[in-house]
Amino acid sequence: MEEYKGLLSPEYYYNRELSWLLFNDRILNEARDRTIPLFERLKFLSITASNLDEFFMIRVASLKDMVNVKYNKPDIAGMRPQEQLAAINEKAKEMVTAQYNTYNRSLLPALRAAGLNVVTSHKNLTKEQKHFVDQYFLEVVYPVLTPMAVDSSRPFPLIRNKSLNIGAVITKDKETQMATVQVPSVLERIVEIPGEKNVVTVILLEEIIMRNIQQLFLNYKIECAYPYRIMRNADLTIDEDEAADLLKEIQKQIKKRQWGEVIRLEVAEDMDKRMLKWLRRELSVREEDIFRISGPLDLTFLMKMYGLPGFEELKAEKNKPAPVPEMQGEGDIFSKIRKQDILLHHPYQSFDPVVDFVREAARDAQVMAIKQTLYRVSGNSPIIAALALAAENGKQVTVLVELKARFDEENNIVWAKMLEKAGCHVIYGLVGLKTHSKITLVVRREEDGIRRYVHLGTGNYNDSTAKLYTDMGLLTCSEAIGEDATAVFNMISGYSEPPSWNKLYLAPLWLRERFVKLIRREAKNAKEGKEAKIIAKMNSLCDREIISELYAASAAGVKIELIVRGICCLKVGIPGVSDNISVRSIVGNFLEHSRIFYFENGGAPKVYMGSADWMPRNLDKRVEILFPVEDKRLKNEVIHILDILLADTLKAHILQPDGSYAKQDLRGKTRLCAQEYFVKEAQERVPADRNPIRDRVFVPEEPVELQ
Repeated sequence: MEEYKGLLSPEYYYNRELSWLLFNDRILNEARDRTIPLFERLKFLSITASNLDEFFMIRVASLKDMVNVKYNKPDIAGMRPQEQLAAINEKAKEMVTAQYNTYNRSLLPALRAAGLNVVTSHKNLTKEQKHFVDQYFLEVVYPVLTPMAVDSSRPFPLIRNKSLNIGAVITKDKETQMATVQVPSVLERIVEIPGEKNVVTVILLEEIIMRNIQQLFLNYKIECAYPYRIMRNADLTIDEDEAADLLKEIQKQIKKRQWGEVIRLEVAEDMDKRMLKWLRRELSVREEDIFRISGPLDLTFLMKMYGLPGFEELKAEKNKPAPVPEMQGEGDIFSKIRKQDILLHHPYQSFDPVVDFVREAARDAQVMAIKQTLYRVSGNSPIIAALALAAENGKQVTVLVELKARFDEENNIVWAKMLEKAGCHVIYGLVGLKTHSKITLVVRREEDGIRRYVHLGTGNYNDSTAKLYTDMGLLTCSEAIGEDATAVFNMISGYSEPPSWNKLYLAPLWLRERFVKLIRREAKNAKEGKEAKIIAKMNSLCDREIISELYAASAAGVKIELIVRGICCLKVGIPGVSDNISVRSIVGNFLEHSRIFYFENGGAPKVYMGSADWMPRNLDKRVEILFPVEDKRLKNEVIHILDILLADTLKAHILQPDGSYAKQDLRGKTRLCAQEYFVKEAQERVPADRNPIRDRVFVPEEPVELQ
């Protein structure tokens, strides 16, 4: 790499956080797209809001922590933390303006024309509506509210993270005070009220409270009332070396999220100056961290609006994953895996085979042990139930439940305790590392000896998100992979590392080294005039070493096609450096989540899948697994999937040399949406007599949070 040292220069890299904001803007573009069904556009706008919340709670909070401790090291793009915060602030406020322009100018009029009237202010209610709203307040809302006046004897209360609140300026005997009340999250925020015939009319709960706020402060005059909302630092700081009990330490840190430093304050655009000054002082908020909003705070309520009954013609038809052809017919799941390796493509194909794999193992008298890693699981997980059943049936069950899975910590603690009670051996992750790999090992006694069955995947063991995220999985009883799987779990549960491995590559041990070697081999082949090509699909690309190796390969003549959903710190179009690299980001109804890597290898292609993105945290600070796809039939199937993704002309945003993303000019091109293609293809592969759901248009059954 000596000759390419200059490729590490900051001018060749984008800042990670600004790249993420560009990703969220691509989602916002879907909300603006008038060719998409109206209610689907509501969903995309809601996702941009929830994404931005998490971005501030974690990424912005982390940068603020760096500034507070005077950490001043530049990132790969040469930007110091304070510079990043300033740039983020500017771009984030531009994004919020675009969000509300989309809501106010595009979506609200379109909803009204479609028969859904959203009353934007309680001041616009008719006489009949005022009566209904006032009765609703007295009967439903008033009993739940807790008004809080703030004076010398009543200090400013704890304002919970992400909660919606109403601040009021109240006076009595010419003395002015401030007061606040939390909009209760236990009540529906969208309230249907009487309106015109054949029109559904709704109002937001905070408008009902503001109209009736006098009822909460009867002896005072209400000068004004405005909504506000805060975002707190939710980035947990856990000293794992000092923590005697990791589970208890994480439980303690989760509670602190409610009173972390305020990093963002959202207020109504026209908020009274006295109230704003009061909030700034009490919450210790800087001017640059105040977001003035022209519309209802917290647009995530649009996901609830999507769920309003009726309006089905304004939504796309829900997708039903197709059965997996290899899983059809007689015989247990183990005999089907012995017959052939099975490739799974979710959500186009059902996640049931993965659940059935664990469930059948739990019930099978020949199964002796089940070992599995769990990062994120659903609220009512059938996999958790199957693991508990297996332990109750006397099998050896070992489960690594990653307690540090961000925002799933509480959920995972509940599952960990339940599994322990059922008799499972539960591991709470490893010190200093997150276990992000997706692997299940089933050890079965058979006539010819012990056989190991393995599931490897790119996504979580979550039956809910498996309907929404695009992921790949492999079911195999390969002896070599089975041996490696045993070694993986022995490393996780103990300290033993085998002297050699067969097929799997692990982070943080040598996965980085493997990727570098594969990229360099393509560069070497290109220099020698051999076939050389790289196709890589992932969620994020921000590792400087990997990017510099891609630059070097591009300079050597390797054609590199990247499919990167979110963050991409690589620049395209740099003469002599990245002119052989293209980057596309596909944003559609499903969240692109699979990680697939193709290396031409001089005409003998190597194909891998895994759990890791090309990010420092994945390669250096997590337990990740990369596995090969070697069966010729399955390898061709994965290459076909990559080909279709690269042919997408409708949902692909192409990275431009100036750092922007743009959809393609469709003139002279075939109109192709890869996700729609895969839906239809999955249905067509299953015989009609076994598949009653062919020829359906698709949309996820649940909202997709694009993280």
